[in-house]
Amino acid sequence: MTPAPLPLPPPGTTPVRVLTVAGSDSGGGAGIEADLRTFALAGVHGCVALTAVTVQNSLGVTGVQEVVPEIVAAQIASVTADIGVGAVKTGMLASSPIIAAVAEAFDTAGIGGAGPIPLVVDPVCASMHGDPLLADDARATLVELLFPRATLVTPNLDEARILTGIDVVDDASQQAAARELHRLGARWALVKGGHLRGSDRSPDLLFDGARFSLLDAPRVPTAHDHGAGDTLAAATAAALAHGRNVPEAVAFGKDWVTQCLRAAYPLGAGHGPVSPLGRLWAAPPR
Repeated sequence: MTPAPLPLPPPGTTPVRVLTVAGSDSGGGAGIEADLRTFALAGVHGCVALTAVTVQNSLGVTGVQEVVPEIVAAQIASVTADIGVGAVKTGMLASSPIIAAVAEAFDTAGIGGAGPIPLVVDPVCASMHGDPLLADDARATLVELLFPRATLVTPNLDEARILTGIDVVDDASQQAAARELHRLGARWALVKGGHLRGSDRSPDLLFDGARFSLLDAPRVPTAHDHGAGDTLAAATAAALAHGRNVPEAVAFGKDWVTQCLRAAYPLGAGHGPVSPLGRLWAAPPR
């Protein structure tokens, strides 16, 4: 069953707001750029706390400049104090000092943990080309400081292996990785199966510490999947901001990114991005 679309705000009214705390992709396919496209098409207003600027195109990442941690935290404080947000999504956080500053800002603003604002943590460790986007010594900080605050974590299989040490190759290892992610502190863990080899399916597994839920879809045959993880997490955060529960929000995000993968397009000489236009073609504007 296709999840119901999110309601669009009437003209002239303030839409639901979502904050993304992530890095910029100069090629426009992933990162904050993908998040803002998703938010806009989902009918929510996107706010930004920029963590890093990447020098990036369809072939890979050739440079990274981190934002000063105090400025990252100040962006979060500024947005939440004045505009207010219904959910928050993190992406590239780059370093331990940035993660520590973000965690402190989240506590002050009531984001994640016991606070009223749900938090989706997309634990970005590397680009799809394998370029590092998180310092090696920051992985433990990410787990220690953000997982206990996370409403949901959304690793792909490579990220799940880096964070848990479990190589996901089948149903049993996917369940084991989900259990470990939950044990590390996340309230819900979504282990995405899009990178599962030798399958014509894309099985994502959601776990809340007691029950597993499988969200399955046919694998979309495309080489152009840049930004898919960001897009799924952003769409899920948008649904959470609208008040949907975690399983409903994840189902919405899964359906959203599947449509975007079906409309993915080539760009440059390497991997092209998923296209948010796929969602519009699947469900024309209301």
